[in-house]
Amino acid sequence: MAVQEARQGADGGEPWGAHEGGCTCGDCPHGARAGHRRAVAEFLLMRDGFAAGQGLPAAVAHSASASRQWVSEELTQSAEAVAERGRAEGAAWLARLWRRTVYAVWASVVVLLLVQALTAIGAGWTAARTAGLVAALVVAGSLTAASWFHRARGGVLAPVIGEDNRLSTSRAVAVAWTLFVAYAVLVLAGRLAAASDGRERDALLSGLELARGAGVVTVLAVVCGIAVLVRRVVGLRVLGQRLQKVRADRPRAADLLTDDSGRGTFADIQYVVIGAVALLFAGVRLARRPDQLPDLPWGLAVVVLVSAATYVAGKYAEGGRPVILSVVRSREAGDLDGPIRTGDDIEIRGAGFVPPGAQRADRLSRMVVRIGPVNVHVPLVPVAGGFSNPADEVLTVPVPADVEPGRVEVQVVTAAGAETNRYAIDVTD
Repeated sequence: MAVQEARQGADGGEPWGAHEGGCTCGDCPHGARAGHRRAVAEFLLMRDGFAAGQGLPAAVAHSASASRQWVSEELTQSAEAVAERGRAEGAAWLARLWRRTVYAVWASVVVLLLVQALTAIGAGWTAARTAGLVAALVVAGSLTAASWFHRARGGVLAPVIGEDNRLSTSRAVAVAWTLFVAYAVLVLAGRLAAASDGRERDALLSGLELARGAGVVTVLAVVCGIAVLVRRVVGLRVLGQRLQKVRADRPRAADLLTDDSGRGTFADIQYVVIGAVALLFAGVRLARRPDQLPDLPWGLAVVVLVSAATYVAGKYAEGGRPVILSVVRSREAGDLDGPIRTGDDIEIRGAGFVPPGAQRADRLSRMVVRIGPVNVHVPLVPVAGGFSNPADEVLTVPVPADVEPGRVEVQVVTAAGAETNRYAIDVTD
């Protein structure tokens, strides 16, 4: 009752987030980006104000538990508004991205034309250069058409965006090798179509034999297989609650080198770097010998395979199920020691309570602790620059009056939906 009265008194009867001065919704001239930035600024101002002890109504200021609940609910509502604006901005960003991907594709064709024109000075224009340019035009045209059909999902980037709305490292590497091999085959097809001499045609056909391109074919098969395998592995681990995944607002280029929380990971970085170096070497070999598939040396091919194996091993090793290690009565300075009673705060210690990428307030507010048959939402406790509760290793929640005295089980449900083990505690009168 005190919390509800305090909210009405603080708002003047109006819900928080009412438009003031000008609307910045996604369908307004200000755009989704401006609306999201404004919502973030208002949330940060509210969080830092509460952390400094400002803005608490007098109706709840006398009670630590009531003020904590009121602050948590106010921050939760504000965080939900920020999340809604963030999703709108992400959708608008994806809708605009397809044009940028098309520009990037055709810019690559222009760069190829300039490189061929510069290298043709003195050496002359050859049929291989023409075949390479025509193959680039065919690939660029195909990517443009695909980008149009997937314009709502990021255009050319649609195949490499995972189910969690992040760029997938395994898919990006597989797509890069697939496009390169397709381009190499189109170059040979162009040269074969323009060849008039029978011996030249036979030489071009022999350039497609497996003995010439065994290394490239092996690498292509492995990276494509890994892209399918990793998707299956991640899906099964999420369903088995051995890996926690939360959806991102929009994909970012950094997703190729980082985990869901934005920290760089060795497995992803080495896979992208070694794959890019091997791809660059294969491109140079194709430029030097455009009459056959790039003969990737087996030494370099084995390096790529070792990198791929490391990447898969990293996917198996990451994550883990959240776990409760202990539950104790939370004690403030001056409190007497004693058993856990209804109304007391308990401190749940463990690991994996906050999944990677779930550090935002709207995700933290979704965490629930089951104490017997009662579901308790974990309160948000703001501090300067963030939150002290919940944390990845410690949660603090009150034991509600609805919990019957006796032996009850405690279980944490994270923002990703994963459940911890059950931990038994004794609640006294």
